[in-house]
Amino acid sequence: MNRNRLLSVLKKYDYVEVFVLLVIISLVLIAQSSNYQGSKIIAWSNGVVGNWYRGINSIGGYFGLKSENDRLAAENAALRAQLAESYINYSDSVFTVNDTTYHLRYTYTEAQVIKNSWNGQNNFIMIGKGANHGIEPDMAVISPDGIVGVVMSVSKNFATVMPVLNSESINSVKVKSTGISGHLQWDGKDFRYAQITDVPTTHKFEPGDTIITSGLANDFPEGIDVGYVVEAENLSGSGFYRVKVRLATEFNKLDHVYVINNLFRKEQERLMHTTAE
Repeated sequence: MNRNRLLSVLKKYDYVEVFVLLVIISLVLIAQSSNYQGSKIIAWSNGVVGNWYRGINSIGGYFGLKSENDRLAAENAALRAQLAESYINYSDSVFTVNDTTYHLRYTYTEAQVIKNSWNGQNNFIMIGKGANHGIEPDMAVISPDGIVGVVMSVSKNFATVMPVLNSESINSVKVKSTGISGHLQWDGKDFRYAQITDVPTTHKFEPGDTIITSGLANDFPEGIDVGYVVEAENLSGSGFYRVKVRLATEFNKLDHVYVINNLFRKEQERLMHTTAE
């Protein structure tokens, strides 16, 4: 290739590209002419390539964690369904014969949180499962740590949840150690706390008392963690406490939840409707 032809080829490329090409050619020539320098160049290139693949594997590992979290969440849902509180006990005693069988009462469906709000007055959560996955309105929703809320609306593949952090949310709860019951509500201020109302001052509260779901409604099973008593304020002249509770669920960190299906809910609702007529 003559000098003019070489210049015409170089003009077709950007100067930076030409510079990089010449550097590579120079490195190759040096590596071929000197064993010592060649070994140094090879070691350097191996280091660059190794760091590149390490970065790729780190990124792949990160996305792999999401898959692993999804798998673990689904596994936890299956394990929850095997707990004793997920069954209802039917016991028929005839003379000395005891025939006791257990029927599944609650099932759990794992779902990912895809939209979440916690700093407004009427917050809502959207999850990535809907009617196609057996989700229906009025189903209870919990996190691995405790109570979350109740399903409100459902589409084929999504559902919205009214969480505890909504001014219209009211849930029946009780003190785990004493059985004292009341209603859990949120005052719209701090997403970490809620209040229990309708508790007579004849009962006593201690800081740190565990609050759980009462099981009196048709949505939440009894015994789901709600939170822990911070303080109990005696509302002067009312005869009732206002109890401040630190919520067990960290609503600003919600990732996966479990939707609870009470298999006896519709039967219970029919019975209550009949009784009210």
